[in-house]
Amino acid sequence: MQPFKLLLTAVACGIITHQVQAMTDHELIREIIRTTQPLSQPRGDRLPLYLWPAHNLGTEDESEIVELLQQLEARGIAAIATWRPYDQAALDEALRLGTIQQRLGLPIAVNANACTYSFFDGDERTAHVDDQGKPFFDPSFGHQPMGCPFALDFRLPEMRRRLAEPSAAYAGAGLELHFVFADWEIDGPIEWNGAWEHSRRCTRCREHIPDIEDFTSFQTSLRQIRSALQRQMLAEPILEHHPHALVGNYAVYPHNGYRYWFDYFEEFVEGAPHKIDGRARYRKWYHEFPETGYTFAMPVVYTWQDIYGWYDFDAPDYRWFYNMLKVGSNAGKSTPADIPVITFVHWHTVLLSDPPPPGLQQFSEEKYQELLWHLLLRGHDTLFMWSVKDEALKESQLVHQVYAASHEYGDFLLHGEPVTFAVPARPGPVVSAVRWDGKLLVRRTDFDATQEPVELQLEDRTLLIPRKDGQCQVIALE
Repeated sequence: MQPFKLLLTAVACGIITHQVQAMTDHELIREIIRTTQPLSQPRGDRLPLYLWPAHNLGTEDESEIVELLQQLEARGIAAIATWRPYDQAALDEALRLGTIQQRLGLPIAVNANACTYSFFDGDERTAHVDDQGKPFFDPSFGHQPMGCPFALDFRLPEMRRRLAEPSAAYAGAGLELHFVFADWEIDGPIEWNGAWEHSRRCTRCREHIPDIEDFTSFQTSLRQIRSALQRQMLAEPILEHHPHALVGNYAVYPHNGYRYWFDYFEEFVEGAPHKIDGRARYRKWYHEFPETGYTFAMPVVYTWQDIYGWYDFDAPDYRWFYNMLKVGSNAGKSTPADIPVITFVHWHTVLLSDPPPPGLQQFSEEKYQELLWHLLLRGHDTLFMWSVKDEALKESQLVHQVYAASHEYGDFLLHGEPVTFAVPARPGPVVSAVRWDGKLLVRRTDFDATQEPVELQLEDRTLLIPRKDGQCQVIALE
C-alpha cells in the first residue's frame, strides 16, 4: 500500500517510533544493511525478500550501487526500480539499475504502480449517467472520482501504453524482468462503499446489470470488468515481452470465496453476503485471480486496527494472529502450487486512531514473527514488507530475521507440501507443517499454558507435536 494513501500515526499504543524519520533514503538502506545479517547460505532458487525501503538506493554512483546490490543480495533482499508514466528520466534510472542487476546475476524487480493510475481520471465521459442524462460521480471513495464501470473502454489504450512502453524498453535493452507489481486499489470498478447505490441510479449500469438489485450479481459484473482491465493493462503488456515474469497486484490472490479483512478505504455494504465471526463480518468475494492473467498471488496480511476489536480472546496477541493467519491460510490453501505467493506484511498497527480504542494492544514482536513462520509453512513463498518511513527500520529487521532463519529449511520451503491450514477458534497451540523427502518441518506456537503434545492428523496417522517455543522441529515420517 502506498504511504501517501494512508494517514498513519507513528504512535503504536503509546510507543512512539522516531527511528528513521530524519534519514535520507540512502541512510535508511545503509542502516537496514547494518542492522541485518547476511544469510547463512546463498538464497539459491528461493525468491528474495522485498522491502519497501529498497525502492531507492539513494545514490547515482555506479560503484556504490554495485556494492549496495551485493550487500542486499547477501541478505536475500531485492532492490526495486520504479516506473512512472512518460517519465524518461525515471525509466533511464530504472534501466540503469536493471542493467547492473542483470550483470551481477540478480533478479530485476519493478514497482509499476504509478503507471496504473487512473482509469477514472475525472473525465466526464467516465461518469455515471442519471435518468435525466446528467453525469455524476461516486464520492464515497474520498478524493478519487469514481464513475461508471461501463464507461472505461476508451481509457484502456492509454493505460495499456503506460505499461507496454517500459516493458518493451527493457526487452529492447536485453533486460529480463523477474518481478513486476502494482498497488492498484482505488480506481476502476469496486463494489464497496457507495458504489452499489450509485450504480442503481445509473442508466448505463442498470442496462448492463439486469439483476442489479442482487448484490452478488452486481459484484460479479464489476469484478469481471476489473479483472479484465488488470489483465489488459498490466499482465499482458509485461508478459508479451517477458513471458516468464512474475506479475501481480496488491490484494489479488486465489481464495475460498471469502475475504477476512477490510482495506483502509472499504466500508461494508448492508445487504452484501457475509459470514459472522464474533464482531467480524467476512465478505463473500468474487474469484477474480484467474481472470487477471497474473502469475503470482499477493495477499495482504496487515495489523488493521479494527481487527483487534472483532474478537473477545483473553490472549491479546491471538486477536491479531487469528485473523491474520485466517487470511494467510486462505491464500496458501487456495493458490495452486505453481503460482508463487508473495505476501504483503506489516507489524505496526495500521490506521491507528488518535486516541487509540480503549484496551488496544500492539501485536507483540514475538508473535508477529511466529505468524511469519506460519505463513512460510502454509505455502507463502516470500514476503513483501510495506511500511511508512519512520517504521521501516524496525519492520525490516523483524521480517528479515524470520526470512534469514528460514533458509536453514530452504528445501522444505522450496519443494515441500503444506499439510495443515487449520486455525483454532480459540487461543491455544497452533501448528503448521510442511512435508518433504520423508520428513515433516513443524512450527508450533502456543497462546496458552499447554505443555502437553498436541495431535496433528496426517492422512491415516496421528503425530504428537511437542511444545518447543520459538523453534522449528523436523520429524522423520519413516
